[in-house]
Amino acid sequence: MADDRSYIESNTRERERMRALVEGLDDDALSAPVNEYWTIAGVLGHVAYWDIRVLVLAEKIDRGEPWAPGDAEPDGDWLNDSTRPLIHAIRPRDAAEFALRIVEQTDALVAELPLDRVWPDDPDSPINARRYEHRGEHLDEIEAALSARA
Repeated sequence: MADDRSYIESNTRERERMRALVEGLDDDALSAPVNEYWTIAGVLGHVAYWDIRVLVLAEKIDRGEPWAPGDAEPDGDWLNDSTRPLIHAIRPRDAAEFALRIVEQTDALVAELPLDRVWPDDPDSPINARRYEHRGEHLDEIEAALSARA
């Protein structure tokens, strides 16, 4: 297996895109809706939640533990739906800044994880080091919502 860590550059690109977005928005904009369910700050909190999941699962690698069936991402939207009220209870600026801190931690960690313990090299791994994919999808949604407001 090649030591392909090309995802690091893409993670960095989307992290910096997120940083520029957060730094460019005031508290009112962070409270704006992205869709009928999520605000901008809420979407950023959602991204942070899924990055925290990676941080927690990576602890199993440090402990030398194998993956367990319960580590897999659950089917359906129930998890996102159940975290939404909690995420939206956080002040928008705090949620956005917290999301940036978590993104930084996650990117630093996944850059160092052994490739044979992350997806796709380990097809059973619940850790996808390509964090940019999830972030990019949601940043696109946020930017579209902001454009629609203008």
